Amino acid sequence: MVREARTAIIDIGSNSIRLVVYQGPRRLPTVLFNEKVLAGLGRSLAKTGAIDGQAMALAGTALSRFAALAREMECDEVRTVATAAVRDAANGAELIALAAKNGLPVELLSGEEEARSAGYGVLSAIPDADGIVGDLGGGSLELVRVCKGRVDEHASFPLGVLRLADLRAKEGFDRRVGAVLRDAGWSNAGAGKPFYLVGGSWRSLARVDIRDRGYPLPILHGYAMPPARISLLRRKLPTLEKGWFRSVPHLSGGRVPTLGAAADLLDVLLPVIGSRETVVSAFGLREGLLYRQLSPAESRLDPLIVAARDEGRHRGRFPEHGDLLNNWISPLFVDESPADGRLRHATCLLADTSWRANPEFRVALGIETALHGNWVAVDGRGRVMMAAALAASLGAQPPYPDPLPALASPDDLQRATCWGLAIRLAQRLSGGVAGPLNRSSIRRAEGAVELVWHDADRALCGESVEKRLKGLGAALGLPVGSRLAAAGA
Repeated sequence: MVREARTAIIDIGSNSIRLVVYQGPRRLPTVLFNEKVLAGLGRSLAKTGAIDGQAMALAGTALSRFAALAREMECDEVRTVATAAVRDAANGAELIALAAKNGLPVELLSGEEEARSAGYGVLSAIPDADGIVGDLGGGSLELVRVCKGRVDEHASFPLGVLRLADLRAKEGFDRRVGAVLRDAGWSNAGAGKPFYLVGGSWRSLARVDIRDRGYPLPILHGYAMPPARISLLRRKLPTLEKGWFRSVPHLSGGRVPTLGAAADLLDVLLPVIGSRETVVSAFGLREGLLYRQLSPAESRLDPLIVAARDEGRHRGRFPEHGDLLNNWISPLFVDESPADGRLRHATCLLADTSWRANPEFRVALGIETALHGNWVAVDGRGRVMMAAALAASLGAQPPYPDPLPALASPDDLQRATCWGLAIRLAQRLSGGVAGPLNRSSIRRAEGAVELVWHDADRALCGESVEKRLKGLGAALGLPVGSRLAAAGA
């Protein structure tokens, strides 16, 4: 088997240096490896204009390790990019030379290139994004207008979290920051639209909010925070004990000192640009760099479907299974919205991924796969509907376990259950292979569910198939029947 290409991106940021290795479908490659070092390159810029010696030493060690790892992983392409700290530091060339010494030629991104790549990163994960992207780093803040798959106006500001300490210590922080944004023409630029959060400090702020609210689905991507929550966190953060932060899952200790600056800036920014809510994006600059390499046809592919298809290909029994399942059960759901149709399609692509597990844990694995999988372009409701459908396809019955009932309506869960029962019928009829599904069909006809099959497949339509057909009909509230296909059909 030919190995899929591996791409490594080393991102030299103002706060952290990170290596991410990707492999898989070009539209949405899987992360094979992810490691960061909080070098703090931008820590001393505001005072000295240069990267300090300690940060430079940490950077050298990180770059040497990351170059070695990329070689050991046999990466086909290694890209090293640097942003605001290296761009603005008087000794930035020294760090670039340090990277070159390790065999890593550096692409020094301009503020414009950094902003555009962050915007495309959000579009790669949220194709219908319509609002303002804010990428908060250690040295700079990038703002980008995204709409209809395009990146439009963009700007870079010296408002990174490592540069805000002096500004926050002075009187009139809100007024000063607001004036910077207004003078640059960003007043009401996102009026009534979402503000998409990119960058480690804002993602960490979202982790804190998830913990503080007790939100039942601890998935960052797609997590929404209204402005009122930001204002509350801004007031609350200084009152929290250090031990409380240790209770926040996956919150890096190195991010805690930047949370106050991140909350302050966001609380000032939202009223100026007029956004009605914030939405976290797990994708940013690095994914934007990959996305910009795609052809127009590749960039138009649905990232949820691409990822689910790849997961099914690696973990399922039969490679063609998911798309064929979706085509087979689709006539039962012709009244669905396109949004629910794509959730059903993704569910079908994942429907075979639990079969290799211990039978006692297949339902739990199905729920886990949908609920906590590394998906994009799907919200909490969508994850829950996929989870409920996979659970039903594996034999589970409502009521479903928490947090499913908390994140989707009863009608949503009932619809998802019908998807699962249709999948369960198709898998029992066919044994999971293509032939029987290609020779049969199911549809709604004259107020009933009708299974149509060929005489040659009579042996396949046994008691267990009839039982599952009746269960599906009951969930849909319709009588069921079956008939032979007409001769020659």
